[in-house]
Amino acid sequence: MGQSERRFFMTTLPEDELKALQRDVERSLGRCMLQLQRYERLLKALVAHLEIAGPPQDLEAVRAARVEDVARKTLGTLVKEFLGSGLVNGLDGPAPEAQDDRREGAAFFRFQMQIGMREEDFAQTATELKDLVQLRNTLVHHFIDLHDLWSVAGCRDAQATLDEASDRISQCYGHLRDWAAEIDQTRQAAAKALQSDAYQNYFIHGISPDGTVDWPVSSLVSGFREAARALAGAEGKWVSVAEAAMWIAEKNPDRTPQLYGCKTWQQALHDSRLFDLRNDRKEGGRGRCFREKANPKSQDMPERTWELDGDGALILPQ
Repeated sequence: MGQSERRFFMTTLPEDELKALQRDVERSLGRCMLQLQRYERLLKALVAHLEIAGPPQDLEAVRAARVEDVARKTLGTLVKEFLGSGLVNGLDGPAPEAQDDRREGAAFFRFQMQIGMREEDFAQTATELKDLVQLRNTLVHHFIDLHDLWSVAGCRDAQATLDEASDRISQCYGHLRDWAAEIDQTRQAAAKALQSDAYQNYFIHGISPDGTVDWPVSSLVSGFREAARALAGAEGKWVSVAEAAMWIAEKNPDRTPQLYGCKTWQQALHDSRLFDLRNDRKEGGRGRCFREKANPKSQDMPERTWELDGDGALILPQ
């Protein structure tokens, strides 16, 4: 008998069409979720740094608390806040709201950035952002109820919906990225402005652009007060002008009478009209001493504002 011949044939059956379509839908849905998370992450960073307000010494703690607070907010809440503070209807934008947590007689710093839009552009943008929130909620909570993922036709319809959703999210992210770039440029310009002589003179030293001095908020008057507390230890006590001058020069050498157009420390005390002066009796009248007046106007802390022009240059009130 002859040896029998055995042959084996292997064929590859086409992949089940429904399962392949279901996997495509899953991948597309996951892609949309990642796009939304990327959008939400950038929006949180943007909203968290649009504004900072508080006493100068507390600003870092205020910033950290703000970042932590924003991190817990949903996309819908973030969009509402962004529309109310970051994107505003009108090219000039609304004036900042007054703060209720200011301490009387204490410095309070507020920095706010906004993107002003024409009315029609703002209305369209607001609609797009609200639609994005609705799209996100639909994908997360209702997508499987709206599409029959157990039929070929249902999967193809779902895929088309996800492709369109992905394009919309990408477009919204592009807009958000452009706004973030504008805000970042403004932040950099503001940081540069804060280092300028004009800003330092106006806000730190109390010297207006026209050269007039706002003595109650000037750094030299603050220096006199700090020196009086350090040297006298109690309010109402007389302090040597010479000793206070040495104390200020050691702690803050940039605070000098010459900065304010005064030749001497005594002249600066006199011109401020916030201190009483008399001869130092301990030195036989050869020296001078001072103390703050009983009811000085120095407790009034007027609001001092500034803006940046289109080129990032500092604009101060005249």
